[in-house]
Amino acid sequence: MGTVLRELKRLYPESKCSLNYKTPYQLLIATILSAQCTDDRVNKVTPGLFRKFPDAAAMSLAPLAEIERLIQSTGFYRNKAKSILETSQALEREYKGQVPKTMELLVKLRGVGRKTANVILGNAYGTPGLVVDTHVGRLSRRMGFTRAQDPVKVEQEMEKIVPHEDWTLFSHLLIDHGRAVCSARKPLCEECTLNRYCFKVGVK
Repeated sequence: MGTVLRELKRLYPESKCSLNYKTPYQLLIATILSAQCTDDRVNKVTPGLFRKFPDAAAMSLAPLAEIERLIQSTGFYRNKAKSILETSQALEREYKGQVPKTMELLVKLRGVGRKTANVILGNAYGTPGLVVDTHVGRLSRRMGFTRAQDPVKVEQEMEKIVPHEDWTLFSHLLIDHGRAVCSARKPLCEECTLNRYCFKVGVK
């Protein structure tokens, strides 16, 4: 793992969260929107959304139909709009508009699972969190670090071998490598400086 991590850091020295946000609340909403949607698309939608509803106080009073209209291009927009509205109302009601800083409280919010919670903890609050999206799961299996398919199981197994302080960065690094080189269908194995660590390219 140490060699792989060092090489990933060399390849992607500027690796970071690709969602645009100014506050923990905005990152929370952007991450909810990113489900089954590219970060690029989310980054095109959130400026307009946050101009009208920049925080939980404003969003909690927004008409559901207006939220749906503003986020429609992200897909599954009706469910996402309900999650955004109900989560914003819960933040106002229970946390004075602030996003909680613990996994236990975050996952109680509508539309928030462990992946979203780890994004918030790692990027907004500096608490290491290992985010397992499709890229992280795929690359972790291809490099033989895990055989698990379940994201929670992958997270648990990877936490045992990735240094705690690197959990957040490690996720960003694998996401960057998955997008640039190790894609799902046509990985660029001949160009990959990590191919000698690849367990099996056929592993999804």
